[in-house]
Amino acid sequence: MIDYWREPFSREESLDTLNIFVRKWFESRYKELTPPQRYSLKLIKEGYNILITAPTGSGKTLSAFIGILSDLMNLSLNGKLEEKVYCIYVSPLRALNNDIHRNLSVPLEQIYDDISIDLRRITVGIRTGDTPQKDRQRMLAHPPNILITTPETLAIMINSEKFSRHLNGVKYVIIDELHELANNKRGVHLSLSIERLSNMIGHDFIRIGMGATLSPLDNAARFLAGYNGEKERDCYIVDATWDKRMDFIAVCPVPDIINERDSIIENSIYKLIDSIIKKNKTTLVFTNTRSGTERVVYNLSKRFKYSDDSIAAHHGSLSREMRLGVEDLLKKGKLRAAVSSTSLELGIDIGTIDNVVQIGSPKSVARVIQRIGRSGHSFNDIARGEVVVTNRDDLVECSVMLDAAMKRHMDTFTTPKNALDVLAQHIVGMSQNRKWNVDEAYDMIRNVYAYHELPKRDFISLLEYLSGMYVGLESRRVYAKIWYDTRENTFGRRGRLTKLIYYLNLGTIPDEVAIDVVTSANKWIGSIQEEFLSKLKPGDIFVLGGKPYRFEYSRVMKAYVSDAQGQIPTIPPWYSEQLPLTYELALEIGQFRERMAIAAGHAREKDIGTLRLLNKSRLKPNDEAREILDQMPLDENTKNSIFNYFVEQLLYTGYVPNDRFIIVERTADEEQERNLLIFHALYGRRINDALSRIFAIRIGDIYETDVAVNITDNGFVLVTELDVKIGRDDISQIISELGSTDARELLRENIRRTELMRRKFRHNAARSFMILRNYKGRKISVRKQQISSQYLLKAVEEISSEFPVLKETYREIFDDVMDLPRAEMIIRKLVNGEIKYKTIETVVPSPFSHNMITFGEADIVMMKDRRKHLRELHRQVLQQMRKLA
Repeated sequence: MIDYWREPFSREESLDTLNIFVRKWFESRYKELTPPQRYSLKLIKEGYNILITAPTGSGKTLSAFIGILSDLMNLSLNGKLEEKVYCIYVSPLRALNNDIHRNLSVPLEQIYDDISIDLRRITVGIRTGDTPQKDRQRMLAHPPNILITTPETLAIMINSEKFSRHLNGVKYVIIDELHELANNKRGVHLSLSIERLSNMIGHDFIRIGMGATLSPLDNAARFLAGYNGEKERDCYIVDATWDKRMDFIAVCPVPDIINERDSIIENSIYKLIDSIIKKNKTTLVFTNTRSGTERVVYNLSKRFKYSDDSIAAHHGSLSREMRLGVEDLLKKGKLRAAVSSTSLELGIDIGTIDNVVQIGSPKSVARVIQRIGRSGHSFNDIARGEVVVTNRDDLVECSVMLDAAMKRHMDTFTTPKNALDVLAQHIVGMSQNRKWNVDEAYDMIRNVYAYHELPKRDFISLLEYLSGMYVGLESRRVYAKIWYDTRENTFGRRGRLTKLIYYLNLGTIPDEVAIDVVTSANKWIGSIQEEFLSKLKPGDIFVLGGKPYRFEYSRVMKAYVSDAQGQIPTIPPWYSEQLPLTYELALEIGQFRERMAIAAGHAREKDIGTLRLLNKSRLKPNDEAREILDQMPLDENTKNSIFNYFVEQLLYTGYVPNDRFIIVERTADEEQERNLLIFHALYGRRINDALSRIFAIRIGDIYETDVAVNITDNGFVLVTELDVKIGRDDISQIISELGSTDARELLRENIRRTELMRRKFRHNAARSFMILRNYKGRKISVRKQQISSQYLLKAVEEISSEFPVLKETYREIFDDVMDLPRAEMIIRKLVNGEIKYKTIETVVPSPFSHNMITFGEADIVMMKDRRKHLRELHRQVLQQMRKLA
């Protein structure tokens, strides 16, 4: 049963659960209990599984550990503390593991300093991929009572004959940063390891999950606790997500973001950030990309003479030593500001942060809460932050995001279901431990939330693949990893080498390298990340080295391009870095658009704004708009700019799109060389990825033409040659026919030969041990892996469309990369009329389409070329409006 524990225990009830020495230490250092502690100390003491969700600095880590330390201290006092593991703490971050080790070791020293009698001491140890061999050997002989580890290392330990015997007494398993694991394959991998551990030691344990921003909490609890057969394991949810006070605001750096000169906008942004830094002792600045992080540090240092000792960058492309150095300076309070993309978002101990600045939209309510929540170190402090908006769509998006945070609306996470590649890895691991009955193994796997609905046929298919029943694969050097006896209904270990393969190829994070970008004449231009390549389609235009290039095709680890001088980029260089807008936030923005359209529409009807807008004067919000905007955490510049944006859209087209009303805009590019079919579909990039492909395929088939696609969070643009005339009736016909179209099958055929398919298949083949990343200690290059996977992709397509690795690749693309289920839902609603649509024709693209058209030129903070283009589009809109006035 999943349930919420709604009433906190009293201070005395909570502290009475603690050992006398642990309580003395706690009371000497903490005057009060934080909300998570008032709930969880007693619940953990009574043996319940518990999910604790609370912001950074709320004491949730201590609320999990203090009761465990108390329990172990009681064992020590009674002479029953043994040299074995009682508690396993799992975190996705090695740096966080080091913090936890330090934050446990110091209290233990202080507790023992107050005890005069000689006791066996509670021990704490870290085991990760970085742990030196000598420390691993010492841990084999003397296992710690509290073991701090990562998901990957836990999977290795439960398969280690020597170390696994030390896990028989595990009583507690803690999963930290649950929100970073529950929505990806790394978390699925961990769930299987924990279930296998419970099965291996023959008893269950108390599961404690901790996270900052989780929704829906019921599913997070199911992810943590899993099932016992068909019944959910009991788990109490402690929800203190919103108990920390927050003070935030969306800030527009200039009164007129569309007409102001570039130099003034840029200067205003940096002056604003500088003023915030100077008001505070330590400021954390978030961008959404690594390039943005570097640019902000460079510009602040150059403009305001910040030294290297006072400001620093922190992101995943920097060396571990550099990142640790920045974290240490923050902890010591020596940095005035640190600028990060995502790497400081999680709960790494970085000391006291006074204020957070977010540049541009982080694309989700959960993320903005997580980031701003890094400020205000103690629970009673107020978390303070500013979100600096950089374009007109950002104005709306960030305003609605902060309003949703005020109203306690949260985005939802989704756990990958029935991931066959991860399961293949664990089946091989299980076979190393013992001989398994197939039904027993299947029942155990279904106890994991992510596999509770696993079809038996898929499980059998994996056993057939892993046992080498597909004979044709042996000629491709894919050999059996297990044996599977269909008569006895059992499977088990096969060959000594398989154990080595398992250890050396374990994990879910794929190998990725830089891809060379070359011309057809093989002239090297530069390099791009493989993840970026996987997003490219033939015809996409991107910028490299300051010049635009058209992607043509790829061969293994090379991307071939042609010169696209003078053409507008369709994909920004950070496209693979920035996370997409969440569906829930998209719906919130849609509702806001609907309300604002009514308010701005009344302004239009009264004709108070047309002439002043045409003369580039800014309008002040009317009373109806003011009533909406004044309830939101926005500065005056933001309120005024939003109102003007809506009035312009209505004056020009008469319509404002929202989540229940799609505008299909027929127009042309500035050179009048290509047709643009702009779908104002406010659903986020993942859904629009699927929708855009479906419409592009149908239009391409009907008109026998190539269709280029540009995808954004607010919609998508289909580009065709000028002689391809797509009429209003044609669009209605296409939408009508989609009602009887199998969208999944249509897309399956479309992506078969794409870079996305090739790269994702390699990732899944590697996770399934179909290709190896490491063989007998020798690392296999990504280039060789990719060559092998391309041959294997063709082979498995010939074997069966249901081959497990192939099936998982399509599932991952449709469900994790795209959001095809929701795209299919939107198509159904379009067909049955629940979602309305209107086809309009414009001479110049409408204001709400400008950011979509210039999306490929976007680069946070310094985007002069894009702003110049946006101003030109805006000028052309005003020119057209003058003709109509």
